[in-house]
Amino acid sequence: IAFIAAPPVDIDGIREPVAGSLLYGNNIISGAVIPSSNAIGIHFYPIWEAASVEEWLYNGGPYQLIVFHFLLGVASYMGREWELSYRLGMRPWIFVAFSAPVAAAAAVFLVYPIGQGSFSDGMPLGISGTFNFMIVFQAEHNILMHPFHMAGV
Repeated sequence: IAFIAAPPVDIDGIREPVAGSLLYGNNIISGAVIPSSNAIGIHFYPIWEAASVEEWLYNGGPYQLIVFHFLLGVASYMGREWELSYRLGMRPWIFVAFSAPVAAAAAVFLVYPIGQGSFSDGMPLGISGTFNFMIVFQAEHNILMHPFHMAGV
């Protein structure tokens, strides 16, 4: 629903909202769920903390809701993989082989925004937003020349 109909979000905290939903003129490629406002910072922003639903939408509340539920679901699935392999008599650490995407998702959705001091620096949930995030991340941090990245590749 957020991808289709969410109103524009004030991502930078300067009262210039960015539209990301389909009903606000974006297509499938350019549409995205825009990250929370810079004014929110790294604070947990549930819907009951806002004065109104309009304020919650304007400050990018759906982004935190979607990301936190996604990370909770993925972590629960990893626990389920461990339990299933244990109950089937397999080695219980099979799930480690499938944990790399989980670590990457946690890094771009949780660790990096906390390190930067605001969830507005998190990766937008959309195609163009993801590519823009990767380009900006490379420009700011030169990740391709990092020794751990080179060793992993």
